[in-house]
Amino acid sequence: MIDLSHAEDQIQCVTNFQDLVSIPFHGKINAMCWTRQLIGDFSEIVEKIELNENIATLDTNELRELKLSEQGQLAREILLNDLKLLKAHGASPILNLIKCYDRDDSYPFFPTDVYSFHVDRSPIPVDTFLCTYYGESSEILPNSQANQKVLIPEIREELKKLYGEGEEGFESFLSEYFFDLHYQAKPLAQPINLGIGHLWRLAIDHPESQVPPCVHRAPKEKTGQNRLMIIC
Repeated sequence: MIDLSHAEDQIQCVTNFQDLVSIPFHGKINAMCWTRQLIGDFSEIVEKIELNENIATLDTNELRELKLSEQGQLAREILLNDLKLLKAHGASPILNLIKCYDRDDSYPFFPTDVYSFHVDRSPIPVDTFLCTYYGESSEILPNSQANQKVLIPEIREELKKLYGEGEEGFESFLSEYFFDLHYQAKPLAQPINLGIGHLWRLAIDHPESQVPPCVHRAPKEKTGQNRLMIIC
């Protein structure tokens, strides 16, 4: 089950894929969740794949070639079906095995990696889809519990020093380097864990969006435990 006690009406749960992709975001709702209790052994798939880098993308052929137990085969069928559903919808899903993401240390006072609360942006109307099948899962944060970092006075002053060219062009600079996509949790904020097996659709920042983009972040992985997830 997902703990939605702190969701502040921003999440709508559905019971099938068609509703997940067709129900429009509205009002405060900027996260849609197809809640599921998946069968199968996803840990077997994770253990069968040798990960020699921080992130590996698994293609369907590699997935089909794995020698798996009956429970592992059930898990594989779910992965293949989710990929098929998302592709048929017009998305470009990627199945990733993740040890960790790269950290951003370019600006010590302002990391812009995926471990920071952030929103996604696109010039066209699309959504972010994601599902964690094994390992730590992502988190979202109600928009009312987050502050856009570029509006926090002390951070804004540091960014102005970094820019160093006065006010003209400063806002474009913030956008060009994705600073404006990142958020800081307010004191006492309560992030919502997205759980295992649920397929999520998150609103992003695009010109036709009717709702605020969904603030989210990647989790800190447990040492020795890789994550298995689909994202697009």
